[in-house]
Amino acid sequence: MKMGVGFSKVLTKKPEHEIPINASPDYTPQLTYKQPRKNLLIAPPLPLPPPKPTECCSQTEPVLGKPYVKIKQMYEMKEELGRGKFGVTYLCVEKATGRAYACKSIAKKKPPQEMEDVRMEVVILQHLSEQHNIVEFKGAYEDRKNVHLVMELCSGGELFDRIVAKGNYTERQAAKIMRQIVNVVHVCHFMGVMHRDLKPENFLFATKDEDAPLKLTDFGSSVFFHKGKVCTDFVGNAYYVAPEVLKRSHGKEIDVWNAGVILYILLSGVPPFWAETEKGIFDAILGGKLDMDSEPWPSISEAAKDLVRKMLTCDPKERITAADALEHPWLKEGGEASDKLPDSAVLIRMKRFRAMNQMKKLALKVIAENISEKETKGLIQMFNNMDTDGSGTITFEELKSGLFRLGSLVNESEMKQLMDAADIDKSRTIDYFEFIAATMDRHKVEKEESLFKAFQYFDKDNNGYITRDELREAITEHQGDEAAIDEVFNDVDSDKDGKIDYHEFMTMMKNEC
Repeated sequence: MKMGVGFSKVLTKKPEHEIPINASPDYTPQLTYKQPRKNLLIAPPLPLPPPKPTECCSQTEPVLGKPYVKIKQMYEMKEELGRGKFGVTYLCVEKATGRAYACKSIAKKKPPQEMEDVRMEVVILQHLSEQHNIVEFKGAYEDRKNVHLVMELCSGGELFDRIVAKGNYTERQAAKIMRQIVNVVHVCHFMGVMHRDLKPENFLFATKDEDAPLKLTDFGSSVFFHKGKVCTDFVGNAYYVAPEVLKRSHGKEIDVWNAGVILYILLSGVPPFWAETEKGIFDAILGGKLDMDSEPWPSISEAAKDLVRKMLTCDPKERITAADALEHPWLKEGGEASDKLPDSAVLIRMKRFRAMNQMKKLALKVIAENISEKETKGLIQMFNNMDTDGSGTITFEELKSGLFRLGSLVNESEMKQLMDAADIDKSRTIDYFEFIAATMDRHKVEKEESLFKAFQYFDKDNNGYITRDELREAITEHQGDEAAIDEVFNDVDSDKDGKIDYHEFMTMMKNEC
């Protein structure tokens, strides 16, 4: 992903997608804040090795590792919604349900690294599914020429366009927007993901309503991270880029910087670091001098300015974290956020796990024990964020604290139910595989190879079906409730032939509970 420049002089009339900049009174040329519709190639501040010859993927080379589909048999493709460097987004309607979605179609005839980025985007969207301020991921499909990402349709348009329409935001309005932005950064970091390209056009409103929730989209530059991970590539848009990106050594702190730039623009209408050349922009960013004297800053509260300074601290080690920014007095006082946030993806998944029968819980643990190292990225970071003492298990208090840090207010009784459900072996703590079983996304569960391994765990004699005795043996091995075995078996054995075949097992696994 390359950076782009987004500011230009107004020569005749204001171009589309521009926001007027407030300049100081003695500054003559009128500039506008212009969000680019595509990123432009930049000259990096440090020399790069000579480019390798461009290679493109074969049109028939699989990207997602699953069978090709004819997307138009499943979805009716409607009008184009947008076009970017990496693909074209269409309105589409699912034929089976009549529901409308957005479909981003990406041509496979691209260099291998770009297609690897597409694979990573799919895995990250799956991992973050069900998180309320992130665009919901429906599924990924592939044919011989394209990869299609089907996602929630956000009809309210970009945050960028609302900034243009509104002209400026009061502090109360800006705080309400920023609390959502900072919260989604915090959740991504808790779940082991850094976005790396936060800007107003990557936030969409779910509907056209004035108070519609914001949804973060475009995870094409995103990566999983772990403690100590350092990235050296250039990502993002020039006006939002953090100083450590220019120094070719960055971590998750760049997301907070990006969000700080958005906050500065919401409050003042002008970016914190700008110039007419790319070099000028980068020099200003590396210089780190924030203008808090020009209009309208004298009339902006000290609390707001304090948060801006902390988010735009040049040293990433000294920069405020997203979690601490959420506790900043300005966001709490001005954001109008209710004490009760919507459930986090982690809590949604744990509640669903609690409602599952013992057979399905045990099957999910088997899947957790067999998923690849690549698929555990993000899950490991989630577990480590819960396991604060580094013991390798999560206690009741650690689970309670972790869910609270994700904004989930759960009463004591429900917390005990969640703990008991996830503690499959009844050890009074949740080990790594139990945690993964209770919190992994549905996309991992629905993979054919995962389901087959889980089925084989119960099918002890490998004859193609599970008997009542085989189910009893598996559940009692894990201190399960013997009294519930017959009820579970009878529910899953839909044709009542006294055994559970693979089709019946798959039906159970793909049901919500």
